[in-house]
Amino acid sequence: MPLRFRSEAIIFYLKTLKPPRAPTSGGQYHWVSEFAPASYQKSLSYAAGWMSSLGWIASISSSIYVLAAQIQAAINVTYPEYAFTNWQYTLMMLAFLIISILLNTWGATVLPMLESISLFGHLAGFIITLIPLWVLCSRNSAAAVFTEVVNNGGWSNTGTACLVSQTTVIYCLFGSDSIVHISEEAENASLNVPRAMWWSYLGNVLMGSIMLITMLFCIGNLDSVIDSDAPYLVLFTNTGSTAVALLLSVVLFILIFAGNITCLATASREIWAFSRDKGFPYSKWLSKMNHKWRVPFNSVYLTSLIGGIFCLINLGSTFGFNIIVSLYLLALLSTYIISIGCVLRKRILKEDLPPARWSLGRLGLPVNAFAFCYSFLVIVFSCFPTELPVGLDTANWAPAVWAGVLLIALAAYIMHGRSHYTPPVVFVEGRKAAGVGLQSTQETGITS
Repeated sequence: MPLRFRSEAIIFYLKTLKPPRAPTSGGQYHWVSEFAPASYQKSLSYAAGWMSSLGWIASISSSIYVLAAQIQAAINVTYPEYAFTNWQYTLMMLAFLIISILLNTWGATVLPMLESISLFGHLAGFIITLIPLWVLCSRNSAAAVFTEVVNNGGWSNTGTACLVSQTTVIYCLFGSDSIVHISEEAENASLNVPRAMWWSYLGNVLMGSIMLITMLFCIGNLDSVIDSDAPYLVLFTNTGSTAVALLLSVVLFILIFAGNITCLATASREIWAFSRDKGFPYSKWLSKMNHKWRVPFNSVYLTSLIGGIFCLINLGSTFGFNIIVSLYLLALLSTYIISIGCVLRKRILKEDLPPARWSLGRLGLPVNAFAFCYSFLVIVFSCFPTELPVGLDTANWAPAVWAGVLLIALAAYIMHGRSHYTPPVVFVEGRKAAGVGLQSTQETGITS
């Protein structure tokens, strides 16, 4: 686990290097357009824009599904046999989505306050959760926690089991680039954005490590946890108090709810930024900004609509919905690999990088190389099934859907992007490919 945290921390740190050079809501696709080889600036940044947009939209559906599961868990504290049907889950998901829409549009003025409250709530929730577990739960031995290895995934090799299971941990740590996509709304973004990303990550690694050790000591019998639909609920009920278990479930619900609001804000800004560069059809409508509220209403609505359609898949099959959720991991990892790979190439070839207020210095090349290789390793194991033997309902279909989306993006590029998309690098003097200018100049009235 410590090695895994270090590996992911290096990938994360690579993401903090780019906002100082290009603090923009576009994030990865913008960085790729600057750092990619001149002949590939347009096509690679277009692919990164599509993947980033897909990943963040999938994150909305994912987070509101977790919220609905939290309601189920809270009810199960007092009514263990009660279970929601798929349509009940879906209705709750849509209700949470509507609340997020309202807070991201007409309630946008209170968002900064909610974010500040959620920060202190996050710290308070950590303490509120930690103390009852250590005081009330019976504990496993230190030998069981630190020396015993349990492999219930069906994999014959423990190393393979660890490599496959790490994707779940990475899913929990993703989203650190969310602040990048609202960097145009931040003061002194080239310094404050990477600072916020870095220190929030360090703080959460510390708290996460403490909570992980606490969980392993207090989890009790692993068989009961594995057989449970909500393993964390087993941990909470180990306190022996229904009231405490319910309180801890509510605390977790509030924190995830706050994160869901941020997911929609991030996804809508990504869609808005990519549309501003004409990355999608109907980009002129999508890129409109409501200047009174300083919110891209149209982008919020379309993002929510697609996220809501993803939620409706849950009506027919939870399995089908889980495939969409898995795309979150694959799509965002794709953008990390492309952007880190472009920076790595420039370092290897000793090409100049733009000046930055946040830099790795001499460690840049080895850290870039490790982050790129580790990201590639993770994306490979993200395509593995989570357990053996593999059946129709346990197979990992996300890679097939991911490949399908790539084909759709390729078709969109050929039919639309090639003639309309304007890679952000065209606005950066001396960094664009020769002969590349603004697209659709008749629409914008701008010439390059």
